[in-house]
Amino acid sequence: MDARPTERSRSSATPRTLRDRLREHWLLATAVPVVIFIAAVGGIAYWLSVRDYESTDDAFVAARSFSIAPKVGGYLVEVPVTDNQHVDAGQLIAEIDDRDYRIALDQALAQVAAADANIDNIQAQIDSQRQQIDQARAQVEQAEAQQKFAEQEENRARDLLQKGAGTVQREQQTRSDLQSQQANTARTKAALIAAELGIKTLDAQLEGARASLRQAQAQVDQARLNLAYTKVTAAQPGRVVKLSAAVGAFATAGQSLAMFVPDRIWIVANYKETQLRDMRPGQPVEFTIDAYPGRKLTGRVESVQPGSGTAFSLLPAENATGNFVKVVQRVPVKIVVDHWPADIAIGPGMSVVPWTKVR
Repeated sequence: MDARPTERSRSSATPRTLRDRLREHWLLATAVPVVIFIAAVGGIAYWLSVRDYESTDDAFVAARSFSIAPKVGGYLVEVPVTDNQHVDAGQLIAEIDDRDYRIALDQALAQVAAADANIDNIQAQIDSQRQQIDQARAQVEQAEAQQKFAEQEENRARDLLQKGAGTVQREQQTRSDLQSQQANTARTKAALIAAELGIKTLDAQLEGARASLRQAQAQVDQARLNLAYTKVTAAQPGRVVKLSAAVGAFATAGQSLAMFVPDRIWIVANYKETQLRDMRPGQPVEFTIDAYPGRKLTGRVESVQPGSGTAFSLLPAENATGNFVKVVQRVPVKIVVDHWPADIAIGPGMSVVPWTKVR
């Protein structure tokens, strides 16, 4: 038997070099560097792009939702809306039985009519009193004229008596007539003063009547307002949610009939304070909604709250007491959306992921 190794056994015994392996797998050897190069270029490009954005998953849709409540009480006679319905500004949401309020309005209008009549009555008395004043003034002028004539008569009678051409009886008579006319003049003057004081009293009564009229008119205005309050309408466009109003139910003033979500909604993103260095109002934002991950929407930063969220909480942290542990605070950032899509339901509390371009 030949103990010499064959050519195949010698070749298999010879160790294969890396070059031999690369030659054997040349396609793989070419593809790996290319893939590594592409991955490096892509990674660098992604890093250069991502470093210009700040993102957070602590963000949600916000709105100034409020409770819809009537200002007056009564039984509900109409509720023309249903749950989650969109309503326009001024659209009726609920109506309260208005019969009591119409009666109150009629009573207030009657009080206004009575106040008007009282004013007319006092005005007529004032006109009559002015006529009496004119009459009293004329009587004073007449009495003064008569008194002047009596003074002249008394002077003549006294002169004649001193000259011996008159009688004592005549002089006494003229003196008596003068005193009578003086008393008559004083009486007419007192009557004139009384008439003038009477018109002042009537003027005061007129002012009181006018005040009563203004009060009655205010009651009419209030009654009209209460009547208008029986129709609960939407103050702005939005959606009615958590509707509890029902026809026949008794609603009291201030009782919640439903919650209202206005159409104007925005995003509140709670960024870490370390992410705010380059964030400014007006910067563009891209975001997705967790409920609709395939929809990418755009907006812009409107404002950054001047303080962390905990600073305005009900029980803010007191770092001056106890052991202090530094925690990165979050600051709410308000983001307004360029255009909300109309084909999907979006409301307060829904989670979003915003990307704000800060550089």
